[in-house]
Amino acid sequence: MGEFAAGGGLHAVIDNFFNSMDELSSHTDEIIWQKKAISAAETMAGQFRTLGEYLSGLENQLELETKNAIGEINTLITQIAQMNDHIERSEIAGSQANNLRDQRDQYITKLSQLIDVETNNQKHGVVNVIVSGIPVVVGASSTQLAVGTTENNKLGVAVAGTYNYTIEIKGGKIGGLLSLRNTILSNIQNNLNTLANNIVQQINNYHTHGVGSEGSFTSLSGWALTSNNLDEITPPVSDGSFFIRLTNTATGEITRHEIAVDADTDTLTSVAAAISAITGLTASVQASKFIIKADTNYQFDFIPAVLPEPSASTLTGSPPSISVSGIYKGTENQTFTFTVEGTGSVGNGTLKLNVTDGNGDHVTTLNVGSGYAAGDLFDLGNGIKVSLGTGNLNNTETFEVDAFADTDTTDFLSAVGLNTFFSGTTASDIKVCSGISSTPGRIAASTGQGMDDNNNILRMAGVGTESLSALGAMTPGNYYRNIVTDIAQQLSIKDMQVQNLEVVMRNLVNQRGEVSGININDEAAQLLIYEQMFQAMAKYISTVQTAIQAIMNII
Repeated sequence: MGEFAAGGGLHAVIDNFFNSMDELSSHTDEIIWQKKAISAAETMAGQFRTLGEYLSGLENQLELETKNAIGEINTLITQIAQMNDHIERSEIAGSQANNLRDQRDQYITKLSQLIDVETNNQKHGVVNVIVSGIPVVVGASSTQLAVGTTENNKLGVAVAGTYNYTIEIKGGKIGGLLSLRNTILSNIQNNLNTLANNIVQQINNYHTHGVGSEGSFTSLSGWALTSNNLDEITPPVSDGSFFIRLTNTATGEITRHEIAVDADTDTLTSVAAAISAITGLTASVQASKFIIKADTNYQFDFIPAVLPEPSASTLTGSPPSISVSGIYKGTENQTFTFTVEGTGSVGNGTLKLNVTDGNGDHVTTLNVGSGYAAGDLFDLGNGIKVSLGTGNLNNTETFEVDAFADTDTTDFLSAVGLNTFFSGTTASDIKVCSGISSTPGRIAASTGQGMDDNNNILRMAGVGTESLSALGAMTPGNYYRNIVTDIAQQLSIKDMQVQNLEVVMRNLVNQRGEVSGININDEAAQLLIYEQMFQAMAKYISTVQTAIQAIMNII
């Protein structure tokens, strides 16, 4: 359990990464803190890769050891069949074949250490042998075994040439190797990949929504994808929309454009065409990468900042200028409607604005009549602020403000690698994106209009203490603790099982010794069967125990 010692292990570097993001929230535009956060992220990613590569190497090693053990089994099977032939010939001829029987039993004992064995005594001293339900020795005939993988990549054993692999082998070294490869190691790999993937996805989903001190983009390129069809992309894309915020740098005009996505029918090409239909933007798919470029005098991003002016309005005559600001704190995308009550000029009379949300529910009422000074800010209580200039308002006229908690309900941006922090989907391939490493100012700390807030970096730092449903409602740190604790518990159980079996084995060997040197009688044969059974189980547990200890040493 040295994993949790100060300064070492994956647990420590995960904590350090999230701590560095939290520290950056106080220094969002300072490169020294940006570089520190990147260094912590690269260290964490490197530790994930080290563990992932170690487990992949162990998987290959277990497969090789299984093949070698099957080679030993095939040799022993052949030798047992040959000894059956010699014993049968000898005893039919009237000779005692005790020495031959002892030699064959030694082969069977060795075989039982490699795989679970069942023996059936036949006439003339012949013993048929069944391993894991497969008759491998019948008289003087033998059947060879082979190793291979099932359709779901489980390692198994079958009669050579049949490819009908069984993974249900419980005893001996083979049972231990298959249990390690198919269950224990597979579970550890899956859990580690789940942890890495969820950190990547949570950070990326937030990161795509923000901008760093470098500001908006003139171009973005994603990573290479294996398919043009959205329903074949990993991580998956969902039905919904993502929104591009476009700035005309020559005029200062800011607009927001919705790109609707149907995950079942859309392709990268069709999404690119939809973006290219927006004046000022061009999107394409090149070398399997999704690319967006802004025309001259344009920049774009995906931040959820409210637009500085209403998104829709029915105001007529000489209406006041309306300014919108702030960072929306809601959890769902909303359109807030402001309905004028009364007629007159701003700052006079009983003019009011009745504010409702997208469901028609009342949010608040704002007094813009007597007592209101043009330019004063109203705080709606959800992070959005509104102010009105001088001008006239007419009863029942309206204007709307779109507020976004999520500017990509499809996860398209993170799936194709646009403005992401990490790349990769497993422990073995997680990396900090090169665009972040080379340009620290691209860490997307902000989501507001001024691009100088710390809202987004706080959201990313908060992933470290967030209970994630995909992690069984645990935080990333607690999920990893659970992985290590589970391995330690398995190791402790195997230690106890080995100790108990060693005691049983010593008793069986002593009892068998009392009947050695004479013809194998029923009692001795029964003791031999028990001994074989416990040897198989002891070897199975010992094999598992050794590998789990090796995993504990690095995990």
